[in-house]
Amino acid sequence: MSSAEPDRNGADVVVIGGGIIGLAIASCLRQRGRSVLLLDRKGIALEASYGNAGAFAFSDVMPLASPGIMRKAPRWLLDPLGPLAIPPRYLPHIAPWLFRFWRASRPDRVRRSVLAQVAMMRLAEQEMSALVERHGLASMVRADGALELYESEDEWQAALPGWELRAAHGIAFQHLRGGEIAALQPGLSPRIRVATFVPGWKTVTDPHLFARAMATRLQEHGLIFRQAEVRTVRPDGDARVSVHLADGTKLAASRAVIACGAWSRPLALALGDRIPLETERGYNTTLPPGAFDLRRQLTFGAHGFVVTPIGGGVRVGGAVELGGLSAPPNHARSQALLNKAAAFLPQLRTTGGTPWMGFRPSLPDSLPVIGPSRASPHILYAFGHGHLGLTQSAATGRLVADLLTGQELPLDPAPFRPGRF
Repeated sequence: MSSAEPDRNGADVVVIGGGIIGLAIASCLRQRGRSVLLLDRKGIALEASYGNAGAFAFSDVMPLASPGIMRKAPRWLLDPLGPLAIPPRYLPHIAPWLFRFWRASRPDRVRRSVLAQVAMMRLAEQEMSALVERHGLASMVRADGALELYESEDEWQAALPGWELRAAHGIAFQHLRGGEIAALQPGLSPRIRVATFVPGWKTVTDPHLFARAMATRLQEHGLIFRQAEVRTVRPDGDARVSVHLADGTKLAASRAVIACGAWSRPLALALGDRIPLETERGYNTTLPPGAFDLRRQLTFGAHGFVVTPIGGGVRVGGAVELGGLSAPPNHARSQALLNKAAAFLPQLRTTGGTPWMGFRPSLPDSLPVIGPSRASPHILYAFGHGHLGLTQSAATGRLVADLLTGQELPLDPAPFRPGRF
């Protein structure tokens, strides 16, 4: 076959992006009998899906853009290794995104974002349960809940409006003190004064292995995977789409889904959609088994990091560095997070860890883009999930499958439409 000719790959739908979002979309489409070709430039789950915190954070309905964050941001930005950092050279590039982020933090917009996230999370919990059962992945899911930890009564009081909002939407939690905290997580520093326990929070044993296991099940049942870099996606006639690869190959399909996370923006821009996708560079260190007796995920919100049981060991990660895709990793940030964790977990053994940096695709209002391109109803977007890609992957798969098969959607799609910006 000449590389200039269409590749008759036999797939109804080409999904671009082999992370957890692309896999969940492929799963939902295969369930409906659609043939799927999955493309990724590196391989299955080797970007953000490789080293994240592994959480099904169904209670995490508060957007990153909020009045509380805006109050903290100036202080955080003064610390180059703090919870939020922007390299000075990157400020001119990111200024328009920061303006949209500031606008998204207004109380009326926060309320709208929360309502959209609540609907999305209800669907996410339902659809993830079905996906786990469908692919036999239950042994890889922990249902231990999570603890949000506070150093002072003032810090806890400042967080209460968010918990009250969650309570209004039926999210269960319990505030704890003293021995109640120690019973759920021994070995915490006495600096921790108050905690909030979220029983519905779940984690996977390892997010990369979870995604790989899903991919294996899907390939056993007909999913086609191809490692390839996509250069452009174009409408091709009334009911066709062409996908052009870096090696010159042209793939033909009836539908295409752009779900390649932080790398989605140029593909959308080539189709005429200027979507303000930014890149959060997230850092972590995975410590080996025996590093700490960690019973469940711990969140230190005031310091912007989490500690999660992963693969028998401990993963310490978080923070936000808005620095684009091209700059090399700054693993001093990984070490800073590890040092903070050791201060709150005095028995934590911090040696022997593996540092990692990944790219989170982030939109100013903390809501993903899910919907058709302006160029063609046969090209859909599914990206921009920020910290919630794993959590919202199955819901995104359901929504994309519904859109592609003309089914009634289970929630209002307007907050997620690509044209909202």
